[in-house]
Amino acid sequence: MGPYGTSSESVTVARRWAVGVRRCTFIDTTRSVVDFATNPVSLLSNHRTLVTEIRYPIAASAHSPLESPDAVALTRRGGYPLIVFAHGYDVTPDTYADLLDRWTSAGYVVVAPFFPDEQASAVLAQHGADTEGDLANEPADLTFVTREILRAARGAGAGCGVLRGLVDPLQIALAGQSDGANAVATLAYDEGSDPQGVPYRRLGDGLDIRALLVLSGQEEPGRSYATGAHHVPLLVVQSRQDQCNSPRSAITLYRDVHQSDKWFLELRNAHHLPPYDGVDRSAFAVVARTTLLFLACSVAPAGATVDLETSARPEPTIGRIYHGAPGPSLSGLPAFAGVCGLD
Repeated sequence: MGPYGTSSESVTVARRWAVGVRRCTFIDTTRSVVDFATNPVSLLSNHRTLVTEIRYPIAASAHSPLESPDAVALTRRGGYPLIVFAHGYDVTPDTYADLLDRWTSAGYVVVAPFFPDEQASAVLAQHGADTEGDLANEPADLTFVTREILRAARGAGAGCGVLRGLVDPLQIALAGQSDGANAVATLAYDEGSDPQGVPYRRLGDGLDIRALLVLSGQEEPGRSYATGAHHVPLLVVQSRQDQCNSPRSAITLYRDVHQSDKWFLELRNAHHLPPYDGVDRSAFAVVARTTLLFLACSVAPAGATVDLETSARPEPTIGRIYHGAPGPSLSGLPAFAGVCGLD
């Protein structure tokens, strides 16, 4: 069954560490930020300032809070696997704090940049203008931040000293939700080029990406997507009732990736954001457990294997896991309104 076959080896997803939180700022001087509030659009900044929230394992005690700002990192030989997370439109990485903390407390360093035109404060600052056109720049944001994180982990460059020795550069996962998921999928599968003329699938050259998590994402309209050259393991999560991200589009993305090491977690009745921000506790529990199991068997060393369909054990009323082609059926999907919001 490939790298996700059944194994008697136990893969744990329980909390082992508490979570330290710190912000570092990385500046890409080679690319710009657009002001979408003007007509025609104009230049807001000639560089991209990417404030990045970093979650990392710290020592836990029975009485310690789950999150501790600026706490001392708990280092270990070889470092921790790295998850780079892309947030959705008009929110921030903190919207997903519950999920990101789950990943971190299981033994990952989780980094999440605030996108210059899609974070909530930027949307507000541009007076309600549609700033989603900046999505085309976000795949390069993700790879730029990843490289800066790895530099800091090596002790190169100035600032973000908390990362020194904390990250294993050979264990990287990319994850995103909504627009952030679209950015991850674009980086991995889009056959076109970014606004700088760089092919999307070349942006990650030299990075040892071991897993992709596309959470309520889709292909960008009018673009051509195909299986990545390295066949990185893929997990897609999507609810049939999502009225913001089309279930049909998510299934189409999944089907366009022609490889065996792919999984689709179909949620039955959840909405767009609650399975990831924790508002829908039942769906959130399934997402948290499934993503951690997927990460354990795709990113972590020692070749741990697991049958997600058996181990994740989603209740039939909450979700179902598919492995390989073709994924969920396209028939019987509810009418799609295309209406987004916090719920």
